[in-house]
Amino acid sequence: MTTNQHSIGSGFGADTTAREVLRGIDLTGKLALVTGGYSGIGVETTRALTEAGAHVVVPARRPDTAKDALDGIEGVEVDELDLADLDSVRGFAERFLATDRPIDIVINSAAVMACPETRVGPGWEAQFATNHLGHYALVNRLWPAIAADGGARVVAVSSGGHHRSGIRWDDIHFTHGDYDKWEAYGQAKTANVLFAVHLDALGREHGVRAFALHPGGILTPLQRHLPKAEMVERGWIDEDGNPLNPDGFKSTEQGAATQVWGATSPQLDGMGGVYLEDCDIAEPAPADGARTGVRDWATDPEQAARLWALSAELTGVDALTPR
Repeated sequence: MTTNQHSIGSGFGADTTAREVLRGIDLTGKLALVTGGYSGIGVETTRALTEAGAHVVVPARRPDTAKDALDGIEGVEVDELDLADLDSVRGFAERFLATDRPIDIVINSAAVMACPETRVGPGWEAQFATNHLGHYALVNRLWPAIAADGGARVVAVSSGGHHRSGIRWDDIHFTHGDYDKWEAYGQAKTANVLFAVHLDALGREHGVRAFALHPGGILTPLQRHLPKAEMVERGWIDEDGNPLNPDGFKSTEQGAATQVWGATSPQLDGMGGVYLEDCDIAEPAPADGARTGVRDWATDPEQAARLWALSAELTGVDALTPR
């Protein structure tokens, strides 16, 4: 399989911050939608985009918490959205579309990670449902605004965790055998990449381009479901909660950089459907199994189309596939 997964020599790297990738970029008059834009790297994403002039809409499962977290940041509006509830997704999209505003940037940053086995909706595995299906439905519901005014950039925040698992086509929702929270997370993060691959294929004729990315390792509230003992065992923190290897983790400002770069950089004009890492296009994963770059199971266009069709069947929404 040929691939466009090769570095373009962006000049940025793992230490780059969101503010640095936005130097010289004026987003005045642009509207960005950032799920998870009130927690962890999402806050820094929202802050950096507004400082560059964008108006940022932050859909939040906990609107009051979001408003508190974003207090003092100008140019932000908060509305209610629970990605695990498709009725909530529909309600948010209907309210937004009623404002008749085009969307220039979508950053799907909200996620859950390694949570205990949880079922949502009609018994769906929660990480796949929240991280993938909720965002899939949201983008499809908002399609009129995303495709308006020349088309938006859509950025799906994946993770190096996608190396853990491809799509479990025979048992996506872990209905058989034991539940593995990390395998479930890996599958959901692979789904994020495949979503961007097929969205880009369908959306480019409308001016919509899509990217997926690994933001890097960052200690944020994303780890809220992990017991402290597990993080100590993994060597992430000591018994007092302090990072054991600070150089191995990015700051939230650095962690927000790749998604902001993907959403705004003119270096990516005319491109799409690729996976980003450290503010550049990632290379294919090496054959030795190292968790860098992107696995081929996450960028396979046939699997991407298959996942899109399955997602349409599960959610009942598909605004892009030609009838």
